[in-house]
Amino acid sequence: MKRGLVLMALLSVVTAIPGTARADNPIVQTIYTADPAPLVHNGRVYLYTGHDEDGSTYFTMKEWRVWSSADLVNWTDHGSPMSVATFNWASADAWAGQTVYRNGKFYWYVPVKDRASGQMAIGVGVSTSPTGPFTDAIGRPLVRNGEIDPTVFIDDDRQAYLYWGNPNLWYVRLNADMISYSGSPTQIPLTTAGFGTRTGDTSRPTLYEEAPWVYKRNGLYYNVFAAKCCSEFIAYSTAPGPTGPWTYRGTVMPTQGSSFTNHPGVIDFNGGSYFFYHNGALPGGGGFTRSVAVEKFTYNAGGTIPTINMTTTGAPQVGTLDPYVRQEAETIAWESGVETEPAGEGGMNVGWIENGDYTKVKGVDFGSGATSFSTRVASATSGGRIELRLDGVNGTQVGTCTVPGTGGWQTWTTVTCPVNGATGTHDLYFRYTGGSGNLFNVNWWQFTGGTGGNLPANDDMESGTPSAKATSR
Repeated sequence: MKRGLVLMALLSVVTAIPGTARADNPIVQTIYTADPAPLVHNGRVYLYTGHDEDGSTYFTMKEWRVWSSADLVNWTDHGSPMSVATFNWASADAWAGQTVYRNGKFYWYVPVKDRASGQMAIGVGVSTSPTGPFTDAIGRPLVRNGEIDPTVFIDDDRQAYLYWGNPNLWYVRLNADMISYSGSPTQIPLTTAGFGTRTGDTSRPTLYEEAPWVYKRNGLYYNVFAAKCCSEFIAYSTAPGPTGPWTYRGTVMPTQGSSFTNHPGVIDFNGGSYFFYHNGALPGGGGFTRSVAVEKFTYNAGGTIPTINMTTTGAPQVGTLDPYVRQEAETIAWESGVETEPAGEGGMNVGWIENGDYTKVKGVDFGSGATSFSTRVASATSGGRIELRLDGVNGTQVGTCTVPGTGGWQTWTTVTCPVNGATGTHDLYFRYTGGSGNLFNVNWWQFTGGTGGNLPANDDMESGTPSAKATSR
């Protein structure tokens, strides 16, 4: 059974009630995601995650994924531009990493198992696009000492630092090329003054466990990390410089949710501050089937971080979405029943659509009103229908597009239908109806007849080469 169908059943009571608000956390529902690493670039947030395999009973992770958003609620799926197979010296474990931008390139630092030694090592992927594809930058590990969870910080003087570690905490100064370093890795002293006091575990006297996230704000250096085990909570320390000395400051996110791990990512974007994390909130979720979520927060006076709790609401939308420019179908705030896959025309498409499934796009500004709707579709069966509804899966219907059979799941055609009553700003629901089994795929959509929205559209031409996924039904 599709995992999305379990989610659809769970939400059926909520969506059957007109006007009921729909939560938007976790921000990805089509697959399980973990270990969020956000990056702000050219007016968008690019989110780099791991991918927990369905039904996993361990940290079974074979690839990394990329998502992006201009509004923190509608996220575009860019597929998987990097996997364990990218590193021919690696044998397993696409675990938690981070991407940074420098010199016109994107560098993705990730821990994988080194085939030669059997130890965990840090590799570096590189790309000229934030969505890939990424290639192995050096053809060997950058660092290899059996520890994990790299984070990279570039200071104001352009000196870059790589931090990583579990059970220890390390750093090394990266050279300007970002794929080599000067000096030797240095172990950061894990003192109770710097990282808090752990009780009940004499082998680890401090709270530091793993997943460091280092950044600088208003002259203060922050190290946000997963604390204690298990279950973990998120704590943080601050310092006057990038290498310390660190002072423990307390809890950011208490132990909560159904995952026994957590992993932080912190950014400022468009005047707001955002905290990314993971939990096990989706159906079937848990410590090995996790899901990424986000909260908006405001720093306290003096730069301290407030306590942040997990919510099902998530971050508020930044701006509104413009329906009069082409939007990717895989740009989604919430979905039920669908999945995504590589599209033959490039990028990704929404697929595995069955009767009653839907996707939601939040905060769509129709302005004075739309008159028509066009969408790119494909179907190896007899197709179906796309109902355009406002503010709920059973909300006001402003149009219906009939999708024909096209002769194949990647044989694409564009269909257009009239629209009436779509004015102002609304959440837009695409409700998919038809016969039994898989109905059709959707690649992109666009309304005509007006102007609206104040956010830049996603340029899907940046999409990298996704990982292979069966397209047969």
